[in-house]
Amino acid sequence: MAVRAPRDRGPGRAAGGRRCRGVRRRWEEGLFAERVALLTALRRRDPREGLDLLRTTWATERAEDRLMFLDSLREGLSAPDEPFLEEALSDRSRNVRATAAELLSALPGSALAARMARRARTCVGLDRTAGAAVIAVEAPHECDAGMLRDGVAPTPPSGRGERAWWLGQLVEAAPLEGWRARFEGRDPVAIVALPVADDWRTELHDAWCRAAVRQRDAEWARALLGAPAAPAQAAEVAPTGSSRDLTKLLTVLPAEERARWVAEFIATHGLSDAFRMLGVCAVPWAEPLGRAVVDALDIARDAGSYPWSFSGVMGLAERCLDPAAADRLDMLTAVTDEPEGASPGSGGYWSEAFLRLVGTLRLRATMRTELAPPPSPGDDGRGAP
Repeated sequence: MAVRAPRDRGPGRAAGGRRCRGVRRRWEEGLFAERVALLTALRRRDPREGLDLLRTTWATERAEDRLMFLDSLREGLSAPDEPFLEEALSDRSRNVRATAAELLSALPGSALAARMARRARTCVGLDRTAGAAVIAVEAPHECDAGMLRDGVAPTPPSGRGERAWWLGQLVEAAPLEGWRARFEGRDPVAIVALPVADDWRTELHDAWCRAAVRQRDAEWARALLGAPAAPAQAAEVAPTGSSRDLTKLLTVLPAEERARWVAEFIATHGLSDAFRMLGVCAVPWAEPLGRAVVDALDIARDAGSYPWSFSGVMGLAERCLDPAAADRLDMLTAVTDEPEGASPGSGGYWSEAFLRLVGTLRLRATMRTELAPPPSPGDDGRGAP
């Protein structure tokens, strides 16, 4: 009987095999930081390959390492990751279980998300007994074994009631898209506008805010942020007893929309509550946002406010304003008369602050010009003929 010659796998397959062996060796022998970087890079290139690599050593990893590796699965998170994450819900580490539950709840089609949605719907619904539509809330009376396995933390932090704590976790993990049917087809704006019975509004809206951030749902983020220029908005930045974070909600919006929202907020409410919001806006700041910041600083100066109270915003402006704004800011560098009741010497301090800002912007403009690539031969500055 003739002996079959071995099949020629070709140089491509051979190279691929060597590469796979090299990846496996780095994964098994590398330092922890190198392994995290390797897993993250693999997840960006091929999420399934990254998950398969993690599975090879998962059972033997330390709890703290499992937690970090699991967090790397956020990169490229998708439905094929669900079976592995469901297994991690039974991990011996509480932190690993909690992270697995968080990742599963970010997958709207996951079984965990469906379980959380069913639990949340039993707690939150529409009540018409008094005529007008009102959101009625009946928080859980216990944290059962199923809730524990799905990542609900049983013990609340100091100052929080158990039932409110459990409710917030259920609503946060439930897919936001399911609330339309629960509230008779209303969109997020209409749902958020509904009154909430028995003082549950802050708890419920805070949970929806966290859900919008976790699920990256821009429509819900807009509804929960509301109109930036609304008179009540300043109070909504931190309602009494609230844990919501409007800055995190802003990160869900597209960059241009985020800049417009913050610009309108500053134009109405000033800079006192806007520092963290400015920190999540794309750099350089878009023109409406940059103008709003400069105008607010000018108003603060004319009011005789303490200039050092705005040093943080000034520092951000030096790094984030468009350098083209330098010429427009020149007029603000002059020392002005101090209004009655102003901090002594505030006029000089404001002048120095604006001089430093203008100088930094002009330096950035010069650096940009020096670092710009030279024009291509024959390029007259008008682009291709």
